[in-house]
Amino acid sequence: MRIIPGTRSLQQTPLWQTLLSRAITDPEELLRLLDLPLDSLPASLMASQEFRLRVPRGFAGRMRKGDPNDPLLLQVLPSAEELAETPGFSHDPLDELSAMPVAGVLHKYQGRLLLTATGACAVHCRYCFRRHDPYSEANPGRAPEQTFEYVRQHTEINEVILSGGDPLTLSDTRLGQLVARLETLPHVTRLRIHSRVPVVLPERVDAKLLEWLQMTRLQVVLVIHANHPNEIDASVHDAMRTLKKVGITLLNQSVLLRGVNDNASTLAELSEALFDAGVLPYYLHQLDSVQGAAHYEVTDREAVKLINQLRKTLPGYLLPELVRELPGQSSKTPL
Repeated sequence: MRIIPGTRSLQQTPLWQTLLSRAITDPEELLRLLDLPLDSLPASLMASQEFRLRVPRGFAGRMRKGDPNDPLLLQVLPSAEELAETPGFSHDPLDELSAMPVAGVLHKYQGRLLLTATGACAVHCRYCFRRHDPYSEANPGRAPEQTFEYVRQHTEINEVILSGGDPLTLSDTRLGQLVARLETLPHVTRLRIHSRVPVVLPERVDAKLLEWLQMTRLQVVLVIHANHPNEIDASVHDAMRTLKKVGITLLNQSVLLRGVNDNASTLAELSEALFDAGVLPYYLHQLDSVQGAAHYEVTDREAVKLINQLRKTLPGYLLPELVRELPGQSSKTPL
């Protein structure tokens, strides 16, 4: 496209960016949209000051109107429970800051490292273990040369994981530039992207995204984050199938959440819905002990019981591995 000096490009803003900019950030608007009483509004407003509400309108459209216990709503609506200080829960439950050798680089495991590419998310999940993270300090954009020099020097690293925040909130231009730099490092052969965006904003899977995903020499793995079968509607199904057609390996990891997916039938339905969309279940995570999320906790005993129930009804390839992440360990800890 020819750009006239001194003028802005006439190129249209991608649809997904427009939709992202129109996300709901006011608890009262969300409650009214779902025809819910405003009794909980004062607490929601207070909790939202600590960790702001953010949910795309399309995702809110999958919530049941008039149901205060809708499993999608419970994941995003700020609540009074978040304001309680719970012993044993902390702002950095995985002690990630101690595993950050340079800004935005988490190097905890053999052969792979994680880049917190951005602090932005399309949706603010209330159970997020990074809800208190100082992203302004932990962003590779603050020291890009230092970041890539670290990756270059550590030739044992063959996989780079893009996380955040959510890396797919970045523009395709920025992502393409980031991946192009990684491609110059011969020891890096695999790119893993962790993202909830294709679930809450499936319009993100557009021609521009597919273009650079297909052009990279790196083997690409996309790990989506879905916790309940109601999240996998027709638009998400189609987006996943589109990604699968261009050769992207698709996995899902869920968090076990009280009141959301803590029963075997829901988890079985989720696995079936994911597989129908071309996605393999990967991990079922126990909740990380982040301050503000204790009300979602499911005990290990209950979690193991759920997995044993699932084992009786699902084929092995649809059974996610129940794990917990513990600070200082060399891998996830199976339960």
